[in-house]
Amino acid sequence: MKFRYNARTQQGELQTGFVEATNREAAAGILTGHNLFVLSLESSEKRHRYDFITGIFNRVKISDLMIFTRQFATLMESKVPLNTVLKTLYKQTNNQILKEAVFQISSDIGAGLSLSQAMERQKGIFSEFYLNMIRSAEITGRLEEAAQFLADYLEKESIWKSKIRSAMIYPVIVIIMFIAVAGIMVVVVFPQIAPVFEETGMDLPVLTKIFLGAGSFIIQWWWAVLLILAVFIFVIADYFHTPEGEAVLDEISVKVPIIGNLFKKLYISRFAESTNILIKGGIPITQAIGISANAIGNVVYRDILLEMAEGVRGGELLSDLLAKNEYYFPILVSQMVAIGEGTGRLDYILSKVSDFYTREVNDALNNLVELIQPILIAGIGVLIGLLFASILIPIYNLAQAF
Repeated sequence: MKFRYNARTQQGELQTGFVEATNREAAAGILTGHNLFVLSLESSEKRHRYDFITGIFNRVKISDLMIFTRQFATLMESKVPLNTVLKTLYKQTNNQILKEAVFQISSDIGAGLSLSQAMERQKGIFSEFYLNMIRSAEITGRLEEAAQFLADYLEKESIWKSKIRSAMIYPVIVIIMFIAVAGIMVVVVFPQIAPVFEETGMDLPVLTKIFLGAGSFIIQWWWAVLLILAVFIFVIADYFHTPEGEAVLDEISVKVPIIGNLFKKLYISRFAESTNILIKGGIPITQAIGISANAIGNVVYRDILLEMAEGVRGGELLSDLLAKNEYYFPILVSQMVAIGEGTGRLDYILSKVSDFYTREVNDALNNLVELIQPILIAGIGVLIGLLFASILIPIYNLAQAF
């Protein structure tokens, strides 16, 4: 059986690879025998298609991580010893998964690991961006400042997610109510009046015939409809959790009218802020871009930024590379970055870019509900009008005939 591992050597270098063993314990023993400190070890077999369902319930929400980081930063600024900080956070943390992770981090630090190494073992809780910030802060001795940066960053992300969620609640409720009304009309009302139209032998409008046929079909084959719908939802959800599906979904998210521009601004703000923070933390620009690429939350932007990191490593200017991707990074971004490169104040310029697009995202989110509501009401109104017209027009024609 093959296992994929992440480990560190005695010199602290990160090592990733595969090891053959009969079980997980044997694989860990082999790696330990080669003087490697195991960070993660998992089967390299294809992920089970139900894993994404269990992952929904087995996770730490960004709000929980934000509160943890804010408390961590506050305690560190108060010059409280690290082991005391972790013990305090263990008592105050409500999320059980995060609570167990804090306990394990405290134990690992007690065994001689650094904070970043201990956090790195908690896979799925701390992102690569988070870990690199802590790691660079340990080197530069600016752990308190890095923790404050991370707390502010996570707080902003949490606020944005909350605003997006709030903006989508109203449309979802309206759409569900429309589907419920349409279902009652098609399944209950139409079958009741269908015999009246059949007795008269009158020619029905195409729309009425469609609704009558749909109602008869659903009444007779409701179980098949539910089964097909359930399979369809499962297949779609499973597909969007594959690498290809994630790429397709992320591509759609930045190309949908109105919403696409919002997501672009969101990703640009994330890129500028995370790169700025990493550069301030002493991380080289190529590595900072690569870390930001994995922290941005979009596969399309990730691939573009990773290509940019390679280009910068090869001697190209970041501003030139941004200009080549004008669809994803507006010309303002490349122009501002060019100024930062020319003055040697790239981190400062990136902070200004982040501030600008943060304001843009906040304004867009505040206006999103006001923009969605009239469009949604108009669309639902047209659909309801067609639904009732399919009943009222035949009744009116029947009344006219007599």
